[in-house]
Amino acid sequence: MILSCGKKDSCVCHTVQEIVRVQDEVAEANGCCVTGCDQSLRNLLSPMMANGNGNGPTTIPFALYCKGDCEPFIGSGVFRSPVGGSGMTALRCVKTPIFRAKKFVDKDKDREKDKCCVQLELLLPITMGGSTPGPSGDGTQICDFFPGNSIRNLQATGICLTVDLNCFCGIVCLDPLTPRPASEFNMDDED
Repeated sequence: MILSCGKKDSCVCHTVQEIVRVQDEVAEANGCCVTGCDQSLRNLLSPMMANGNGNGPTTIPFALYCKGDCEPFIGSGVFRSPVGGSGMTALRCVKTPIFRAKKFVDKDKDREKDKCCVQLELLLPITMGGSTPGPSGDGTQICDFFPGNSIRNLQATGICLTVDLNCFCGIVCLDPLTPRPASEFNMDDED
């Protein structure tokens, strides 16, 4: 885990900038848009990870820790979902501590403090069968979202939020992977 609380420069921001840069290199190469951030950055660009066919991982998933309380940041988003076969829809909510950096959305590129706003996509832990079990416990810790041995991949949701990375003091990276595409995101109707 990388911490930056109390420092003038944001190593969290720098690390996420590197994640976006490396993911962009892999995305271009693929023709599509030990665990730690440094290792994950190296692994994503490693020819060994691509299995010789250019079909290697495309994403370095990560979690952020908030300044002050050092608690994991749990992102949430609302999406419209079909309700059964009725043709009706409902607004549903998901939450997760795992993200993919999509792009930087700097307001004023000449102001240093504005260079750390980034669009994050919510990534949901999923089982081999593709279900999203949701958090266990009180859902405030990262491990609450990874119950037992059931989680096999992450699901891209297409749900994004924009955050200021200067508001975080820690980041932990997961091993590089290719999330299940957002086009396959489907939360089972629970009502």
